[in-house]
Amino acid sequence: MPGTVTHCAAPRDEVCADVTAHGWRDRRNSFVRAYGGNDLDASLLLLAPVGFLKPGDPRYRRTVEAIERDLVVDGLVLRYDSLKSRDGLPAGEGAFLACSFWLADAYLLLGRRDDAERLFKRLVGLANDVGLLSEEYDPRAKRHLGNFPQAFSHVALINTAFNLTRAEKPAEQRSELPKRTAKAAETASA
Repeated sequence: MPGTVTHCAAPRDEVCADVTAHGWRDRRNSFVRAYGGNDLDASLLLLAPVGFLKPGDPRYRRTVEAIERDLVVDGLVLRYDSLKSRDGLPAGEGAFLACSFWLADAYLLLGRRDDAERLFKRLVGLANDVGLLSEEYDPRAKRHLGNFPQAFSHVALINTAFNLTRAEKPAEQRSELPKRTAKAAETASA
């Protein structure tokens, strides 16, 4: 978008400082789902892809490791631990396919390309006979769950496929976006 992004810098930095101060739990050695809590959420896998943290930040690596320990079931990622959650939804949902693709993206960012490719191939292999994916998958029962077909699963598949084919590491490029945008705005106004 045309214009300068400098007016967004102060609120961006304020939000970043707040999330960093209150969203990180030393006891868990990771970021957590909510301030004051200790539970994880798979959306934390997006901290680097959206540019909140650099992929090389040790807090990102530790958060990914915590998600691997607590939210990965039979190689696929749960959205969160539904048995501990008090969100009003029934416990025991399946693994979320979009979240599992996010883990493959995290592996790429952490330099674990073989793990990323292996997970991607497994996820693509879950598609039905016409190539469609559901919202969730039950790895034990080997069946699709939830909304079917699910656009979010397919968007995540496309993003991961794109990331696997790009040497430029698009998530790392996005984390540099504010600097590039500010420079472009300065150049345009000069």
